[in-house]
Amino acid sequence: MKLRLFGACRIVIAALPLSLIGLSVAPSAAAPPQKFVIQKVAEKTLHQLPAGPLYWRIENLPTLAAARAAEGKASLAAQVAGKVWLFTLDHKNGATAGATEVVEIGPVPPISAPEYLLRINSVSGPPGATTPVHSHPGSETFYVLAGQLSQRTPGGAKHIDPGQSMSGHAPGTPMEVASSGTSDLRALVMFVVDATKPFSSPATLP
Repeated sequence: MKLRLFGACRIVIAALPLSLIGLSVAPSAAAPPQKFVIQKVAEKTLHQLPAGPLYWRIENLPTLAAARAAEGKASLAAQVAGKVWLFTLDHKNGATAGATEVVEIGPVPPISAPEYLLRINSVSGPPGATTPVHSHPGSETFYVLAGQLSQRTPGGAKHIDPGQSMSGHAPGTPMEVASSGTSDLRALVMFVVDATKPFSSPATLP
């Protein structure tokens, strides 16, 4: 008789919902969105840009003091990722005395404004990190240090890897920027925008 009761109890327990016997599993929460980190490292305003087609020239110097001493009207010095950088908006094939050129990117899409903001950002994020869709009142130029950067616009998507660059689009272009590689992204971003307008605005992509 005891054996028959034990067997019955086993059947009843097996039929109970898991929540009644302490074995329920809560539904897995959706994975939190990956964070795209944006850090401003240098900026300045200008009332006038150099004439003609312009390029971003990126150079390295041995010290931040040397980079700041070499700054011209349209250049900015910063220390990022363990190196000292000088970013100069200039004509093609320019050079800074004592600097080692890394890359020259352009031509930068033209812009006309009452006042101009030059800004350098450092961006980073793990694979899958994405910015909201947005636009700028000017151009956004990229240079990748590590990982892979993607930019999606109405014209399609473009990917760039370490050592590669992208000169950006016309003012007001909707865009989404992402870390699209298999390792963490680290990139430098150079802006030339209308200083009298909001730096970034929400936008939509088709």
